[in-house]
Amino acid sequence: MSVKLIQFAAICDENMLSSQKHCLFVINDSQKAAPIFGELLQNKLQRSNGDFDSLNKTPMTLDLPNGGMGVFVTLGSTLTMFQKHTLLRKAIKPLLEENPEILAICLFGDDTTREANACAAFYVASVNALQLPNHKGAKSKLENKNKALIEINIYGYKAEHDYGYVNARVAANTLCRSLTILPPNALTPTIYREKIKQIAKEYGWVWEEFDMPALKKMGAGAFYAVGQGSEPLDAAIVHLTYSPKNSNKKIALVGKGICFDTGGHNLKPAKYMQGMHEDMNGSAVCLGILQAVTEMALEVKVDCWLAIAQNHIGPLAYKQNDVVTALNGMTIEIVHTDAEGRMVLADTLTLASRQKPDVILDFATLTGSMHTALSDRMSGVISNRPELACKALGAGSTAGERVVAFPYDDDFDTDLESDIADIKQCTLEGGADHIHAARFLGKFIENDVAWLHTDLSSYNRKGGLGAVATDTNGFGVGFGIELIIKLMD
Repeated sequence: MSVKLIQFAAICDENMLSSQKHCLFVINDSQKAAPIFGELLQNKLQRSNGDFDSLNKTPMTLDLPNGGMGVFVTLGSTLTMFQKHTLLRKAIKPLLEENPEILAICLFGDDTTREANACAAFYVASVNALQLPNHKGAKSKLENKNKALIEINIYGYKAEHDYGYVNARVAANTLCRSLTILPPNALTPTIYREKIKQIAKEYGWVWEEFDMPALKKMGAGAFYAVGQGSEPLDAAIVHLTYSPKNSNKKIALVGKGICFDTGGHNLKPAKYMQGMHEDMNGSAVCLGILQAVTEMALEVKVDCWLAIAQNHIGPLAYKQNDVVTALNGMTIEIVHTDAEGRMVLADTLTLASRQKPDVILDFATLTGSMHTALSDRMSGVISNRPELACKALGAGSTAGERVVAFPYDDDFDTDLESDIADIKQCTLEGGADHIHAARFLGKFIENDVAWLHTDLSSYNRKGGLGAVATDTNGFGVGFGIELIIKLMD
């Protein structure tokens, strides 16, 4: 559900804002004086030993003459989109904390600046205004329901469009976060598969499933090895297709959907098992991207492959030193049962590549080593095509979701050599496991399809990241949308 938008071409003044109680003022860095309520702002800056340039780093909150709240922020021309989103998130926060029904965004600067800042400010305000599922008491739910933001008024720029792209991205990010934060008993593979089926019906996607019996019959032993430890055997690969009439590109999305990860026989300690209901985030990112592509009516065929399972411990769970045979016929020596993500993705990538898409984009919360390399502030990408990795970096910059490219050199393969099988699942020595994982996954892509792997090390950051204020931030949705648009050129 999107927030209602009303646009005003005129630059706002005190009379126009007389009835507005919550106002965000977005200023151009070329202006050295505030265009409205300038005296109030200058007085507060002096009182706090600040200056106008400090608004480029820290937004300033003011009490307005009409009793409302105003927040001033400067979006400098040298700032990246990530930096702009971060500043806007900080500026929007105190306004949204008062649960306004109406928010005014007031833009200043030249036409180009106001156009760019309008989209960014509307996105940040909208994505943080929508409510996510919670399991608090009925009283809290009722109170929250009555305090949702229902309208945003933009002053100073009136676009010819209705911000459809922004609304699609907001809805996609919200879907991703809403699914990811669900507790594990509310999103088992059975429940998740039913939710996906309902979403597919709503958007008219072609839907099919490969359940455990079907996967066993097909010989998808890598996926089956992980799923066999659960009771019931409700793991499955779900395939969704969006196919517009005039598409000339075919892109495959592949998402890791581990609804809960205990680590299996190599059981995680409590500290690292906490939050493992969010190990299905990659699949939620893919669903969000597919929803946005559909709502934007992009002329590109998208096949979405979701590897839905749990990694449980039990008598039938796979274990160290097992040897399993993947769908493509390769035998895999199991080294660590907590490396289950690459196992379910292996067979899923094989299925996706057999349809010969132009590009495969996979998303997964895959390795701790990517988090070690980049922290939770950005995510890593690895590709079998250098030019695709370059496009990914550009897409991340445009979206305000930072990604860093890592190598895909074949000399890392020596670390995965096995004495008893075609390949080791991983190593126990640590090191560059994020690269080892990519080298492993690449073995299961057939037909030499161009492929980009995204290891979502920044999917959850305390206090939010970039545009989004919640810890679980939906990273990858905006980046994925932008990358698909670039790939359509």
